[in-house]
Amino acid sequence: MKYNLIIADDHKMFLDGLLSILNSEKDYNILLTAKDGKHIAKYLEINPDEKIDLIITDISMPEMDGISLNKIVKERNKSTKTLVVSMHTDAEMIDNLIEHDVDGYVPKNAEKEELLKAIKTILGGEKYFSKEIKNIYLENKFSKKKQEEIKLTQREIDVITLIAQEFTTQEIADQLFLSKHTIESYRKNLIAKLNVRNLAGLTKYAIKMKYIKS
Repeated sequence: MKYNLIIADDHKMFLDGLLSILNSEKDYNILLTAKDGKHIAKYLEINPDEKIDLIITDISMPEMDGISLNKIVKERNKSTKTLVVSMHTDAEMIDNLIEHDVDGYVPKNAEKEELLKAIKTILGGEKYFSKEIKNIYLENKFSKKKQEEIKLTQREIDVITLIAQEFTTQEIADQLFLSKHTIESYRKNLIAKLNVRNLAGLTKYAIKMKYIKS
């Protein structure tokens, strides 16, 4: 049985390399290659009844990236599998893809054997994520969980917000009707509690939590 594959990647050298690997495998038929996701999305729209077993896609591409393409593919037809092969190992991207049911993710520097193993595993009905991708995903999940467990009191939020707005210790003390010494201990405790190194770290946290607008 031959599997129908589609490939989206805007790096010609990588695309050619992938084609030469897959063309030497008798089970795979390359239906289409494209430089971006938009081309593939259009093809799927025009050929709704075509049997497409697997779409291999990069993440960064002009017109439409691999994250948007994966979402479209999965919304249109759950049985079409998707494999991302990318240089990007950004935790949020990995998270987004997994959330939208991507079937696999392999870094671009993976060995030929791993790539073929990923394709075979996915076509066999299982998911395939390379070790590196799994580690990044899990690490991100743990650090998010840790962050969720950190609860700041309203007073701590007041202090961190004023720090992020560049008020001096004395000015913060005056605004909150507290002593300078109390504000200093709040600041020290916040640095320890949030596991940051300095005031810049506190500011970053305040922006991230949207206590202040960046």
